[in-house]
Amino acid sequence: MLATTTYVASNSNPPNPTHKNSSSVSPFSSNSKPSHVLPINRRGLLTSLSITLTPFLTSPQTKNHTHYADPVSLPVSEARGLFQMPPVRLTNRYYLVRAGESEYESLGIINTNPVAKTSVDNGLSEKGKKQTVRAALDLKSMGACESNCWIWPSITQRAYQAAEIIAAVNGITRSHIVPEYSFLDARGLGAYEGKKLDTVSEVYASDSLSPNIKPPPIDDGTPNESVQDVFVRVTQLMSILETQYSEDTVIIVSPDSDNLTVLQAGLVGLELRRQADLAFRPGEVRFVDANSIPTYKQPASAVYKCLNPPNCN
Repeated sequence: MLATTTYVASNSNPPNPTHKNSSSVSPFSSNSKPSHVLPINRRGLLTSLSITLTPFLTSPQTKNHTHYADPVSLPVSEARGLFQMPPVRLTNRYYLVRAGESEYESLGIINTNPVAKTSVDNGLSEKGKKQTVRAALDLKSMGACESNCWIWPSITQRAYQAAEIIAAVNGITRSHIVPEYSFLDARGLGAYEGKKLDTVSEVYASDSLSPNIKPPPIDDGTPNESVQDVFVRVTQLMSILETQYSEDTVIIVSPDSDNLTVLQAGLVGLELRRQADLAFRPGEVRFVDANSIPTYKQPASAVYKCLNPPNCN
């Protein structure tokens, strides 16, 4: 192996005709000429730079705040970005909103293929628009955006339309609507795509046996997602939100119920097999309370809490 050597031109001072050449001039000497090309060992250069910069990168304790130079040594209360379900605490306030009825839903047809998620046919039906206006008014009565808020809708047509209605009713500018491109997609139901809406009960029957069971696949591009697949997506979403915001209000707008029920189950530690017990109606709004689940939706076995979701088979 040949030693790597970097050559730099020293130009720390303008040329001075009164200075004489010296064979022992240091590369960092103030007497070095701009035309003098000298070899510098990279390892030595990096070592000297790290020693020089260390005092500036290490902040001392101040009167009101403690600065930690090593992120590994951060106390648990200061660490952010590693989000686990159920969370120890939430740094933001969250409202979960299911968009109103879509055109496909008004026809009683299952449509979860992400290829068509931005099409007009995936938008709100007339009934869905009314449901969404009621949701927006519910949020206003709950004071969701009194101190401003961020609206995170799926890019799916009906969810984004719902976000725009919520923003208009609550006096929020469009700059506070943050479209989500994948983590909030409607749950892919595979071979159930295009079937009657009431056949989704068969999917939920499988979910109640295990959160790992996927719907049968199909070759038209529609994903076939298990509850656990959705759980991974919404956990990633929450990790982003809890890292990006602090002490803010975030309104999550989903095109379907499953994203929200799996998210709520994870937040409160409910067994994922029971996520369907938390089903959202089109246009329904819920404030996230990480300490309890809605009493009117409790499973027959009362409050069974999973302390390590999704491993609660």
